[in-house]
Amino acid sequence: MTDRVLDLLRSRPDLADLAAFPFNFDVGRAYHVEPVHLASGASLEPIAGDDTGGTYFLSGGTAVLYASSEGSAVLLADSVGEALEMRIRLPWWCENISGELGEEELRAELRAADEEAREEFAPELDAQRAALIGGLGLPERPLAELVALSESAARRTEPDHLLLNSEELCAYRLHESYRQPLRDVVLGPGREALERLRSGDPGARQEAAADPVLRAGVVRAAWYDRRDGDLPLLRFLLEHENTERTEWFRERRLAALLVAAHGRAEDVPLLREATHGEVTDSAGAVERARAEAEDGEFTWIELAHRQGRIEHARVALIRMLDDTGPDADRLRALSRALERLGDHAQAARAQSDLLSLQDTARGRATEAYVLARLERLKGDLAAAGRALERARAAVGSDATEWHRRGVGRLITEQHLELTLAAVEAGDADLAKATMAHSRVLLDRIAKPSAKALGPLSARAKWAVAGLRG
Repeated sequence: MTDRVLDLLRSRPDLADLAAFPFNFDVGRAYHVEPVHLASGASLEPIAGDDTGGTYFLSGGTAVLYASSEGSAVLLADSVGEALEMRIRLPWWCENISGELGEEELRAELRAADEEAREEFAPELDAQRAALIGGLGLPERPLAELVALSESAARRTEPDHLLLNSEELCAYRLHESYRQPLRDVVLGPGREALERLRSGDPGARQEAAADPVLRAGVVRAAWYDRRDGDLPLLRFLLEHENTERTEWFRERRLAALLVAAHGRAEDVPLLREATHGEVTDSAGAVERARAEAEDGEFTWIELAHRQGRIEHARVALIRMLDDTGPDADRLRALSRALERLGDHAQAARAQSDLLSLQDTARGRATEAYVLARLERLKGDLAAAGRALERARAAVGSDATEWHRRGVGRLITEQHLELTLAAVEAGDADLAKATMAHSRVLLDRIAKPSAKALGPLSARAKWAVAGLRG
């Protein structure tokens, strides 16, 4: 898709020169200081730069993302024209701009900043601004509207425009004021449905009864906004959780605790069913409700995933990973959550950090074979081979002990999977070398394990045998 304003800048050197100076939008600097990409996988094209090393990108084909040379990035506008209008009429030298200011206050700030700019470096500023606005055919809307558009765009940076360093996979920073907590995002539908249930809307009851994901949000919304009159609808939610018995037992437990908090003896049978007999009287139910801890951050990740908010979940996990130090349990949880999400590159990043923390042979073997799987799934077969080499080094020669722990079979299975992947990729050397290691491992692990891997082993052997050369 082409952009009219961008095409004008690229075809009209006079307009491009005005955009570059004094407004610091230089289409001749269409490159960034390091390789980057969007976490979502959407398209990203550098279209201009500024004299600080920052870069303007077309993000997702139309929107404009600005990335500084110091690791921060924010969505500026929904089009190049809108971004240029902001840069021309709210230029970089006008620092005291805020959505809290009214139109006249904004105009006063702009006049004062422009006066300094004329004196210091841009004596022809008024003529330059008029020529660029006219040449690009930009509107001249109120400054307050432009500020509102800018702040709205910034708040929409996440999840679709999260910028990553392509080598380290770390996310560019975004000011906290523009980031919406994931809990608020995933609780939104539940809070809305809860208010409809409280109002007696029959359609809301039907929707909650039919949709376990919506019901999960309603239960959690009720957990954080408890009201005395909610008992009938809480019973309704719990009855449906008891009836359906989905794999997400957490909602059933929360619904039970919400009912229990009311301390009604007549609810004990319902509570006993929901808690597998843990609740036996109303007093005990109330104590359990009071002692229950609030949900953790991975709860919101999982609920976002269930709601289909994949990019919201991905952003939250990447931000969490960026902030995680040498914490093995947290890294393991992040690796598994990212793998479930299908982001094998970020999962491998977390897994690699986890592997580096292992101080026992068993830990190194276990985490290395997981890393090999993730590297293979993300498409880096050479890295998968290196991870399996580390797994073999950790296992050593004690096949019996490693088989007893179940790791030997898993490592062997990953060798066979990598062999097949290498054949498919046309990497004959890697395929043959990995198959050779597979044969050694198949001879070392216990016979039941080798037999279980027989079909996979046969496929790998035939695939290697079919290689040329």
